[in-house]
Amino acid sequence: MRPPHLFLFLPLFLPRMWGDPEAEPQVFQVLLTSLFANISSTEVSGLALLGDVPLFALEPADWSLRFHWPWARRATDEGDAERIKSQTKMLLRNLVRYVHEVTQKIQLDYPLVVQIRAGCVLHPNGTVWSFMDVGAGGRDFISFEVERQFWEPRQPSHVAELVSKSLTSMKSISLFLQQLLSSSCRDHILTLRRYGRADLERQALPVATLSAQALSPAQLLLLCQVTGFFPRPISVAWLRDGQEVPPGPALGTSSILPNADLTYQLRSTLAVPTGDGHSYTCHVSHRSLGTRSLLLPWGSPSSGLLSGSGVVCAVWMAVPKSGPACREDKVKHF
Repeated sequence: MRPPHLFLFLPLFLPRMWGDPEAEPQVFQVLLTSLFANISSTEVSGLALLGDVPLFALEPADWSLRFHWPWARRATDEGDAERIKSQTKMLLRNLVRYVHEVTQKIQLDYPLVVQIRAGCVLHPNGTVWSFMDVGAGGRDFISFEVERQFWEPRQPSHVAELVSKSLTSMKSISLFLQQLLSSSCRDHILTLRRYGRADLERQALPVATLSAQALSPAQLLLLCQVTGFFPRPISVAWLRDGQEVPPGPALGTSSILPNADLTYQLRSTLAVPTGDGHSYTCHVSHRSLGTRSLLLPWGSPSSGLLSGSGVVCAVWMAVPKSGPACREDKVKHF
């Protein structure tokens, strides 16, 4: 039995990385998933990220670090990293032992899944906000208030109250976590940015396609597929005759999902009446495009809606005399 995928643990509440990266908050976070199968079996896996960029993974077999980038290894080896890594491994061992002890004491049932999200946010003015949230069984459980060195329950349960009081009484652990999640975390962000600037600030242009399928004789579903973009934040909107379509049941947009090459994708749909005489456009804005946008038009007031297996048409706004670059496949008029 494998632990749940780390990205399913908690939403990654990352700030929008738009504009100048140096003028925006930088988020470093570690996601840990621990599967306590029984009293003698525990598997811990983890992932560290800076913003949207994965840095290293924690191998469940021996708790070694597998780095995604050579510069992430160099940054992690700088300064007193060896001492911090040693202390962190000791903390993980104590965590495993503590969970087993609590499970036995209050007679919880195995298997048990405990997930941790911890890290810090470095703001442009140099201030740091630190966080540590713990979930159990797929629900919020407790959190560590870093500045106060105090554990708080995140659910109205006897177990959460008991564990919060118990951990708060362990002053040495609270002090170590405060130092790790504040000054050490801030310094690590600055070191990572220094070593990995080229990869952390890279940009990849979005590739957008527009297609349609008939939902019924009277309704058409327009699909705008956008992929290959980096960084993660992106804006996709639908225009009807040049005006943005307001939120409603006709609109649907997926979550932003990762690609294997460390870029992202999403899809947005719009249900429209067949042959209603309006023109529709998928409008894509992304940091890599600068002040420009991608426009993918479908239909026109004079010709009615188009249908077929697909249309790809990207119009770069604010680029004089460039014109649209389009490819049509089996396109027909109604």
